Amino acid sequence: MNLEQMGKAAQDAAYVLAETPTRVKNCALLAMADALEANGSQILAANEQDLSAARNQGMAEAMLDRLMLNPARLKAIADDVRNVVSLQDPVGSELESRVLENGMRLSRRRVPLGVVGVIYEARPNVTIDIAALCLKTGNASILRGGRETFHTNQQLVKVIQQALAVSELPAGCVQYIGEPGREWVSGLLKLDRYVDMIIPRGGPGLHQLCKEQATIPVIIGGFGISHTFVDASADLGRALAVVDNAKTHRPSACNALDTLLVHRAIADGFLPLLSEHMAAKGVELVAEQEALPLLQQGPAKVRAAQQGDFDTEWLSLTLGVKLVADVNEALAHLRAYNASHSDAILTNDLANAERFINGAPSAAVYVNASTRFTDGAQFGLGAEVAVSTQKLHARGPMGLEELTSYKWIGQADYLIRQ
Repeated sequence: MNLEQMGKAAQDAAYVLAETPTRVKNCALLAMADALEANGSQILAANEQDLSAARNQGMAEAMLDRLMLNPARLKAIADDVRNVVSLQDPVGSELESRVLENGMRLSRRRVPLGVVGVIYEARPNVTIDIAALCLKTGNASILRGGRETFHTNQQLVKVIQQALAVSELPAGCVQYIGEPGREWVSGLLKLDRYVDMIIPRGGPGLHQLCKEQATIPVIIGGFGISHTFVDASADLGRALAVVDNAKTHRPSACNALDTLLVHRAIADGFLPLLSEHMAAKGVELVAEQEALPLLQQGPAKVRAAQQGDFDTEWLSLTLGVKLVADVNEALAHLRAYNASHSDAILTNDLANAERFINGAPSAAVYVNASTRFTDGAQFGLGAEVAVSTQKLHARGPMGLEELTSYKWIGQADYLIRQ
């Protein structure tokens, strides 16, 4: 494997894709979806190899769930690819157009980014999501998955390459770095001659590595502590259902709830209900000093919060709990503890809802809804390459439009500048 050759092949493929009609790109995506289902047994067998190795290495159940594929999940991945086909291709659309005084028609038109490098961890569906979204937007991609998904990703890449061949598109449209060493990541981060953007999907260690070593623009995606604030005015029964969904629906997801902030005025009534509900779901509560005695009276497993707990993205059935005086103190906690992903307020007070919306520093903010909705498919984007938690270019789930840039186009009648 030679990164320089991969970069050159990706760049050449990007030039081809920039001129490829939507119809051809859609045919390739449909071929990819069909091949996923046709090769389902081989993909699931490879996934079982990865799962077995991960169990032997003591991987936590929540992380095993992120790694695991089954027939239903594989069908859902194929259906997501078909859904991308149905979406409007943003490439070629005009953002604006006007005629200048000199007679030139000036417009801005969406174009592909070029070559996108994506580094991600133990979620095999990401391989297909990225390939599909990049292909639809005319971008070539170089993928580097985690070693936990090695066998699964090898099979998925075979499916992708089959679809490209059937559609007579270059193999360089989607390439995969199959070598496990960290040096391959470092090499990709410095491939600025060919790669136009890097998207890391993983924990803070991966993000820091990219910030320190990349010579290519980086869009940070996926990490951030997710909070929910239960205001004094909230309907406690309905709020409990939302908290339950945000925490237990899929605890290993990056948009799962990490920290619950509860208004002091409702703590006596709400925390015992929370303890009962979380005990039934097997959730361990990590409580700060004021909330701890109230939660210790209930059936849920609970321990005192330690330094660093509220900075932790749990990715498991663990939930931090803290009491706050009002929406202002809740917002202060968000700002202090890496609220950059998905955060929610549960309230019947419109003024507090608006203050939370304006004050939360998150990429996605919810009023009376679960944080679990931060997802490309849920937002109607088809799928996502990542959930961007930075403030430049793209924020939140990165779908088709976020994988494009634009160019200025001036059209005139042999016009010269005076």
